[in-house]
Amino acid sequence: MKFEMPELLPLFLKLSGRAVLLVGGGRVATAKLQQLLSAGAQVRVVAPETAPAIDWAPRERVTVFRRGFLPTDLDDAWLVVAAATPEVNREVAEAAEPRRIFVNAVDDPQNASAYLSGVVRRDGVTVAISTSGNAPALTALLREGIDALLPQDLAAWLRRARAERLVWRRDSVPMGDRKGRLLRALNGIYERDRVAVPVEEFSPWLCCPEDSWL
Repeated sequence: MKFEMPELLPLFLKLSGRAVLLVGGGRVATAKLQQLLSAGAQVRVVAPETAPAIDWAPRERVTVFRRGFLPTDLDDAWLVVAAATPEVNREVAEAAEPRRIFVNAVDDPQNASAYLSGVVRRDGVTVAISTSGNAPALTALLREGIDALLPQDLAAWLRRARAERLVWRRDSVPMGDRKGRLLRALNGIYERDRVAVPVEEFSPWLCCPEDSWL
């Protein structure tokens, strides 16, 4: 029977200081460990064998258990990353489901309830791309393409957007007016160097959810 992926809710998690379980100790698990450490997580690694990079990870942030997975490993975990065999990933997913803990099963969408994305981070802006676990290579290509398209002076965009937001809140600017005002403010960054570009030409850059304009 064909596995059909439901629509997913894109979400950014605050993992700093929170416990995350990583099941697996190979190359893929090593890459996921670096992502989790970058997010500030406290990581418990469970695997019979672990790669050197995992063994060398900072012990104040990473605890390693060299054995197979046990359901009790899920205690206190906010998130689980299963980077083991499909059989072990399935075991992790089945144990996590009744506990209501989300599982990212690497390259194993049938055993996953959460999907890590391709990420572009630049100057305080994060862009995440997902193919719902169905085409990781395409996710990587899209990430590289979007990174190349983002403006080199993105930090200036972010500074202007923060300043404009303070004005909107102070002046109670209606939600519907904020996008156009920000586009004009960003256009103003370049007015000294060239003829102003019409607001409409900026709109593809800034098609964001409504809460981005709060």
